[in-house]
Amino acid sequence: MAKLLTLNLDDTEEVCNVGKALSTPVRLDILKLLHEESLNIGEIAEKLGIPASSAALHVKVLERAKLINAEVQPGTRGGVRLCSRKNDLVTIGMSGAMKGVNMVTSVSMPIGAYTDCEMYATCGIADETGIIGNEDLIACFYMPEHLGAQILWSSAGYVEYKFPNQLPKQADLKSLGISLEICSEAPNYREDWKSDITMWINGVDCGTWRSPGDFGARRGRITPTSWSSGSTQYGLLTTWEVRRDGCYINESNAGNTTIEMLKIENGAPIVVRIGNKKDAKYVGGFSIFGEKFGDHPQNIVLSIEY
Repeated sequence: MAKLLTLNLDDTEEVCNVGKALSTPVRLDILKLLHEESLNIGEIAEKLGIPASSAALHVKVLERAKLINAEVQPGTRGGVRLCSRKNDLVTIGMSGAMKGVNMVTSVSMPIGAYTDCEMYATCGIADETGIIGNEDLIACFYMPEHLGAQILWSSAGYVEYKFPNQLPKQADLKSLGISLEICSEAPNYREDWKSDITMWINGVDCGTWRSPGDFGARRGRITPTSWSSGSTQYGLLTTWEVRRDGCYINESNAGNTTIEMLKIENGAPIVVRIGNKKDAKYVGGFSIFGEKFGDHPQNIVLSIEY
């Protein structure tokens, strides 16, 4: 897969560095050489018939432009700088970001792509063809097949996801929202089965939603025919949102957590945990639905406005 370097005219220093790096034929020749193999500075100098000191200067310019990597590795007479390509394609948008217009980036996370969980019976996991492993067996949540899950449930505990963070540098964050179909978890199902379900983002409490029940009195609109009646069928589409003035659940204020408190750092994953606090008034578990189960054809969707 090609490695991409994407810039626009707001990235003034980076664009200038790339322009300088590509302005000399010798540096273009170095990029051609490194497309085929990694070379140290002495080898580059020999292949191009230039002094090693000149090769070192050209490498420094290309490295500053993020077009190559130059790492020091042990050699017979001390360290040598081994050079390799860093990017295959450079794209420069000929405009900057539009002023006064917010941008939105979204990630759809399959419900089976969790990175950590703590489950308690009654619990289980299933895809559109049926149960994965066995119900009430915690080990089944770690089977490779869990990645294809379309419904998961637990009477307590939590499930955790790591979302990729690909925000531009120095993005001015406005809000972060997470939308998913979810309900309580009772044995079989029970329409009146309250559960206080909390969401944490990067370890910060972002509000608790009280689910009214575990819904199974009718079939879910997209629940597969392989799923038997008499058990959980669908949930409620619920949205947690963290803004500059606090956090909200379905547009109702849910606390004072602000987006600044989440400490979202460029490149670091955004960790989302969903579950019951151990001291919650109603520890009624949770059931989470994927895009092929329940009433709504979606996964867990994280959206950031900036």
